[in-house]
Amino acid sequence: MRKIEERKETTEQIHGGDIYRHPEATDFSVNSNPLGPPKGVIQALEESLGEIACYPDMRCEKLREAIGQFEQTPPEAVLCGNGAAELFFAAAWAQKPRKGLVTAPAFSEYERALGAAGGQTEFYELREEQEFEIGADFLERINPEVDLVFLCSPNNPTGWPLEQEFVKEALERCRACGARLVLDECFIDFLEDPGQYEVRDLIREYPELLVVKAFTKSFAMPGLRLGYALCGDRKFLERMQEMLQPWNVSLPAQVAGVAALQGAEGYLEETRKVVARGRAFIREGLEACGFPVYGSKANYVFFKGRPGLYREALAAGFLIRDCGNYRGLPEGFFRVAVRTEEENERLMAWLRRS
Repeated sequence: MRKIEERKETTEQIHGGDIYRHPEATDFSVNSNPLGPPKGVIQALEESLGEIACYPDMRCEKLREAIGQFEQTPPEAVLCGNGAAELFFAAAWAQKPRKGLVTAPAFSEYERALGAAGGQTEFYELREEQEFEIGADFLERINPEVDLVFLCSPNNPTGWPLEQEFVKEALERCRACGARLVLDECFIDFLEDPGQYEVRDLIREYPELLVVKAFTKSFAMPGLRLGYALCGDRKFLERMQEMLQPWNVSLPAQVAGVAALQGAEGYLEETRKVVARGRAFIREGLEACGFPVYGSKANYVFFKGRPGLYREALAAGFLIRDCGNYRGLPEGFFRVAVRTEEENERLMAWLRRS
């Protein structure tokens, strides 16, 4: 197995989206909903401005009730957080793992959460020759030495979703080994048929499962920082809650979350149509330029480009995600978000000329 080198970067380099240093660029590096926030969210925020003189509800009761209805899950099985990343850290602190298992490449906060909780991180490398799909041999890596497993469906940055049967098999392995599975579903709403892959119903059968989702990408609200976890193990959720700061979810975030879930099905249905068209357009454009595309089932496209493409794009006014600092990936891999039709066309027109 190729050695996975340790890299140290700034937060902006790790996550992209550095519009504050590049305000003139069109940001394709962050995978937020191209429709923008639902109109009801903006209206609710405007109407709630006078309430910022009050502390937010520490229990997030209205928000948890709205999430419970949306996810068809009891509110008691919902824990809200200041974005998904906070919940990954809380899960690690609550679990206190000796060793965690993550894929490479994957969202860097899994590894950081494990390290913050004092655990070692073991990596399962996704390989280009297998188009970066996870293999059945991943299940063999869940052994009694592993306490906490992080998976992402669809994976970031590759965009491959996990089959429900694979998640069940991973949960059976976790149960046998005394481990917990944290499943990141932050991009699942962008799949053409999310119901084919969603596993929220499994929290009743498998208390070892913690599903994490966020309003960040699905509802284009990254600036408000709002995520939530679903778990059938109430005691574990209580331990996670103890790891969080009081009032960790602001009043505006709670108001926005409740508003976003009103009429969410229609908004998300339109989202999937727009994303499907944009994703196909970008994929075809990249392949026409000779760039291999892998996975890419969500609202972003993962491809192999050429060295220096990030700086070329930035000079042309486009901020794309250079994936060279993802653990396990060499230079030359990139990720671009699906944005509006006009923005997608401008990016592809530039690539055809470059």
